[in-house]
Amino acid sequence: MPDVPALSVSSRVDVIANARIGGEGRELLAHPDVEKDGLVDLWISGGRISDIAPAGNLRHRGTVLDAEGAWVVPGLRDHHVHALQAALFQDRASIGHAAGASEAARVAASVPVEQSGRRVLVGMRHAFWSDLPTLDALDEATGEVPTYIVNADLHSIWMNSAAFRREQIAPDPSGLVSEHAAFDVANTLNDVDAADADAALERAAARSAARGLVAFSDLEMGWQTDAWRRRGAAGWNLLRVASAVYPEHLDRVVAEGLETGDRLDESGLITVGALKFVGDGSLGTRTAATTAPYLDGERGAMNFELDRLVATITRAAGSGLASTVHAIGDIAVATALDAFALAGVPGRMEHAQLVAASDIPRFARLGVEASVQPQHALDDRDLTDSLWAGQTATPYPLRALSDAGANLLFGSDAPVSILDPWVQIAAAVARTDDDRAAWQPEQAVDARTALAASTGGGSADPQVIEPGAVADLAIIAVDPLAASAEQLRAMPVHATLLAGRVTHIS
Repeated sequence: MPDVPALSVSSRVDVIANARIGGEGRELLAHPDVEKDGLVDLWISGGRISDIAPAGNLRHRGTVLDAEGAWVVPGLRDHHVHALQAALFQDRASIGHAAGASEAARVAASVPVEQSGRRVLVGMRHAFWSDLPTLDALDEATGEVPTYIVNADLHSIWMNSAAFRREQIAPDPSGLVSEHAAFDVANTLNDVDAADADAALERAAARSAARGLVAFSDLEMGWQTDAWRRRGAAGWNLLRVASAVYPEHLDRVVAEGLETGDRLDESGLITVGALKFVGDGSLGTRTAATTAPYLDGERGAMNFELDRLVATITRAAGSGLASTVHAIGDIAVATALDAFALAGVPGRMEHAQLVAASDIPRFARLGVEASVQPQHALDDRDLTDSLWAGQTATPYPLRALSDAGANLLFGSDAPVSILDPWVQIAAAVARTDDDRAAWQPEQAVDARTALAASTGGGSADPQVIEPGAVADLAIIAVDPLAASAEQLRAMPVHATLLAGRVTHIS
C-alpha cells in the first residue's frame, strides 16, 4: 500500500478504493468492469458500507484509503479469549521449551522475582515431559520464593511449598493443583494493579488489530464486568468485546438487570457476553470427561450434574442471558447437548474436542454453536494419539460438524494458543503446522468455511461485504480463498477498520 500520512489509527475512512473483495460477498457484483480486473470502491458512511461500485465509477470524496488491489474481508473475530491472562502472559517467562520437570525447575529458579515477591512462569506442558513434576523437585530448585508454573491449558499449576503456603492450600506431593483450585490460584496471579492490567490489554488489543481482529469474546474467569466498564470509560476503542459471566455471579448479574448484548460502555463496543459453565477439564490435565479411559486408566469427570446445568441454563435464559458450556470430552459434549435440549434453548459449546458420531448432528438440530480452536488440534495431536488412543468418539471433528450444518466459530483460547485468527484458519485448512503430514486430514475444512468461522460465524450469522453491512473490515495482501497454509498463517494485514475507523494501518 502507498504511503498515506493523512491516515493513522483513529482516522475515519469514507472510501476504500481499488480493493478486491475476499470471502463472502465477492460474487455480489456481476459487472463487466469488475469482472475485468476485480477492483471495486467501497463507500462508508455512518460506520457502515453505503455502496460498492466498480473502481473509479464514482467520484471520491472525503478520506480515501487506496487498497492498491489488496483484498478486503470482514473483520476477524476470536470467539474464545481469556483476555487478561493472554495480555499478562506476554510479559511472563515461558516454560514451553522445557523437556522435563527437572529442566523446568532449573529455568524457574533463574526467573527474576516480581515486585509481589513471587515468580510466575507460563506455558507448561507436563503431559509431554519425560519426568513428572514433584513438590520436592520444585522446592529444591526454587527455595522459599513462591513459584507458580501455569500449564498451557490453564487447567493446572505447578507450585512449590512457599506458593502453597501463600495460597493457604495443603500441598500435594506432585506440587500440582488442578481445575477449580488452579482457577482460584490463577485469579490471584491475575490480580494485578488495574493500571498495569489495562495497559497490558491495550497492548494486546493493538497487536490483535494488527492481525485484522475487530472483536473477541472474553471468557476470563472472575467478575470482569466492572473492569470492562472501567476500560470503556477510559476510552477503549480498538476492539469489540463481549464479556462473559460465570454461574457463581449469576445472582449479581440478574440483580443488576444485565442481559447478553447489553452495553457496558457508552460506545457500545463492550457488551455483556454469555453465561459460561466449565463442564469438564482438559486433555493435557487428563480431566476431560470421556467414555473410554485415558492411557493411564483415568476418565476425567464432570463439574456439573445434568440437573443443575439444565436448571441454571433455564434460569439464565429467563433472565436474558445466553449460555455457553466448556465441554472437551465426549461425555461432557453429550451432557451439554442434553442440557440445551432439556432447557429448550439454543446455546454455544466451547471446544467440543471429542464428539461421538451420534452427537455431531445434534449441534445443528438443537441450535448449539460449536466454538472451537483449530490450532489446539495440532498442539494436541500427539497427546490425542496417545492418551485418547482408545476413544471411539472423533477428536476435533471440524469437517464433520460443518457438513452436519453446525455453526462453527473459531477462536484461540488465548493464551492457550496464539491470539491470531490467521493461525486458526491455517490450522483448520491444513491440519498441520510443521513438516509432518496433515493430521486426520478428513476433518479439514475449506478456506471459505474457515474464514466465515473466523468472522461473524458460518451458517447462522455470516459476515458479508455488501451495502448496509457494518464496516468492520480488514485489508490483506493475499486472496484468502486461494492462499496456501503458509500464506494464511503469515497473512500480511495492511489495515483494519472498526465501523469505518482505522484501528491498524501499515
